[in-house]
Amino acid sequence: MVETLFSPLTLGGTEIPNRVMVSPMCQYSSPEGLATDWHLVHLGSRAVGGAGLVMTEATAVTPAGRISPQDLGIWSDEHADALAPVAEFVRSQGSVPAIQLAHAGRKASTRRPWEGGGPVPLDEGGWETVAPSETPYPRDGDEQPTRKLDRGDLEDLVADFADAAERALDAGFEVAEIHAAHGYLLHEFLSPVANARTDEYGGSFRNRTRLLREVTSAVRSVWPDEKPVFVRISATDWIDGEPSWDVEQSARLAPLLAEAGADLVDVSSGGISPAQDVPHAGPGYQLPYAEVIREHVREESADVAVATVGGITSPEQAQEIVRNDRADAVLMAREFLRSPYWPLHAAPELGEDDAVDWPVQYRRAVSE
Repeated sequence: MVETLFSPLTLGGTEIPNRVMVSPMCQYSSPEGLATDWHLVHLGSRAVGGAGLVMTEATAVTPAGRISPQDLGIWSDEHADALAPVAEFVRSQGSVPAIQLAHAGRKASTRRPWEGGGPVPLDEGGWETVAPSETPYPRDGDEQPTRKLDRGDLEDLVADFADAAERALDAGFEVAEIHAAHGYLLHEFLSPVANARTDEYGGSFRNRTRLLREVTSAVRSVWPDEKPVFVRISATDWIDGEPSWDVEQSARLAPLLAEAGADLVDVSSGGISPAQDVPHAGPGYQLPYAEVIREHVREESADVAVATVGGITSPEQAQEIVRNDRADAVLMAREFLRSPYWPLHAAPELGEDDAVDWPVQYRRAVSE
């Protein structure tokens, strides 16, 4: 059977009604890390729009794991309670509610983009960042003090991710994604660009991937077998001429993530350093990396799906990716900011008028 963009995707015991997924998009609008009506409307409208899966923005597992002071969090029951109505509404519209669990590492404690970015000073509400090594994220001389995590810190971090997953489950989320991309903490451990450790968490490929494998196993241990675990990775650092993380290592990692309990690898790229050189960020520019990883997964007979993201905008483009077996699903971010109801319009364009149900409240707009 040839799958289409609007074919269901079953992972574990969870059926995602179609293969259009809302990628995490930071909103920088959470007082003290708490979800608000903004999140209910923002995420809920994408579920109304017919996305098969709707995922929260990067949701910090500790206060220090936030990218900005206004980032979403789930480090307490209060935070989970604030997110519960979001998960409930997304589910009520026929979409699968998902949450991305994250720690920003050395890229934490920054101002919101519309406030100029850059570190938030300690005397203005900022905090000490943490990383695999003491080297801060390079910011043209305006660098944030960074502390190297010790072994006890790492044990606490693994527990923080597991605790956050349990809270997310209680809040009603059906998919947990572990954020190991875009230069944030778990990606920092993967990449030699940020990881200069000489202990069992640095140096070799096996050592640099150890923390992510431990976190994945810990999340899987508290997440029901029938509910999927995703892992987002940066397939490449986009850095040549020095040791870095690349697609070959990403391909080797994917089967190990499957062994640790992941059901899907969400393939993005970049973010570890401003020195990255992205040659062409055009339509579907990250798709070739997902294809390499997917081919390796199949060669290794690893039971894990692969999704792609980045520069996907048109229904025909998304359909081609799935129909030609280049990825199992597509995630979109900016296109969903432009068009929250994208799937409702894409389905008829692809000749699948009945693939997505318009909300009954809106159907008179379709019949006229």
